[in-house]
Amino acid sequence: MGGLVDIHCHVLPGVDDGAADLSDSLAMAAQAHADGIAVLCATPHIRSDHDVVIDELPARVAALGDALRGAGIPVRVHSGGEVAAPLASELSDADLRAVSLGGSGQWILLEPAPGPMDDALEAVVEHLHGRGVRCVIAHPERHAGADAAQRLARLVARGALVQVTAALVADGDAAPTLLEWAAQGLVHLLGSDAHSARGGRPVALSAGLARLAQVPRVAPHVGWIAREAPLAVLAGRPVVPPF
Repeated sequence: MGGLVDIHCHVLPGVDDGAADLSDSLAMAAQAHADGIAVLCATPHIRSDHDVVIDELPARVAALGDALRGAGIPVRVHSGGEVAAPLASELSDADLRAVSLGGSGQWILLEPAPGPMDDALEAVVEHLHGRGVRCVIAHPERHAGADAAQRLARLVARGALVQVTAALVADGDAAPTLLEWAAQGLVHLLGSDAHSARGGRPVALSAGLARLAQVPRVAPHVGWIAREAPLAVLAGRPVVPPF
């Protein structure tokens, strides 16, 4: 399966705990291309423990795009950010737009606070919704309390989408939970959440998508998860899950 879209990737060099330098970024993009990924969304951490300068991000994304073209790597990079939920409500409208997925100002990749998802996360989603911004909930499997599915269902009912980590869908202790969420219609996007080509999770989606294709409710819509939904998010269009 080619033309995949990775909606969550720390591919920008030297800005957070992701790619250490340009050579690492290029290696990540090459890894993505080998897996059939055509589009990466650069999502540096926007939170208090990372000194990311939001105003610098458009130029950094453009420079990485130029470097990819110069290296002959056929992967496009789009702007974005992984916004910590406790900080999201404090961002100005201009900063929210600058770190929105695809730069459209319509969708924010929202990272829950450490620990299980709680009422505070739902309040942030409501706040952003009131400002005309929809949320993609980043890797909720890291924040799964006993009521995780119920909380995700409420967030989805409010118009949020759910992004899970491809490598964890493909394999590992979290896979059964993630596949059960998929069976309940609570998985809409995959991200690699890769931080480097030198270690950790790979820039890869295909194995996770293959595992999702084993879930009857999701199987007819794997292409939607892989391409249609993330491209719509990057373009700032409304997204309605087909399952």
